[in-house]
Parts: sequence; structure tokens; C-alpha cells
Amino acid sequence: MSLYMSTFEYKPEVWSELISNPENRTETVSRLLESAGCKLKGLWYAFGKSDGFALIEAPNNVTSASLMIAISASGAFSKFETTVLMTQDELLKALEQAQDVEYVAPGAAVHA
Repeated sequence: MSLYMSTFEYKPEVWSELISNPENRTETVSRLLESAGCKLKGLWYAFGKSDGFALIEAPNNVTSASLMIAISASGAFSKFETTVLMTQDELLKALEQAQDVEYVAPGAAVHA
């Protein structure tokens, strides 16, 4: 299972509705994710640029993308972005594989 971090900003009318009718979104989001074979690892609200963050465990990118598309399509968010997260072990493997990549930066071949 892979980890994904979603950051979101609610539209003002969603905040207005939540003020009028407070709701535990952790329960609602957990049920949605579990029905797709995923797991909500945590849901946090924040002060600052984003209203909140969700840490989601999903079996693969396609499953994660399908959920994120459906959630975004709900119209509740002014921003909804998802980032694939890597473990330290995955990063170390990627760094090791990067040693075999012979990338040439744009314009570098002209000056070589």
C-alpha cells in the first residue's frame, strides 16, 4: 500500500454549511475510502494556506486517482491536491537508481 497526502481548501459555502451543521468528516471520509479498499490514516485541519490535510493509504495510483477525481468533482473544494509520498527506503532506492541515469540538462550538450 502506498501513502498519499491530500491538501484541500473548502469553498466558503462549505464552511458556512459546516458551521450550521457540524459534522465529523473523519468518519465520513473513512467510510468512503474503506469502500474503495483504502484507509484514512489521519485528517487534520490547519491555519494557513490550506484548510486541511489527509493522509491516505491506497493500493495503487489508479485507485488513489479515482478517489481524488471523485472528491474534486464534488464541487466542495476551491483547491484539492494530492501528493504521492515515499518512505525513506523508497527514496534510498530511487537515489541508487539515479546513479545510472545520464540526464543532460537543456543547453548543456551545446556547451560540451
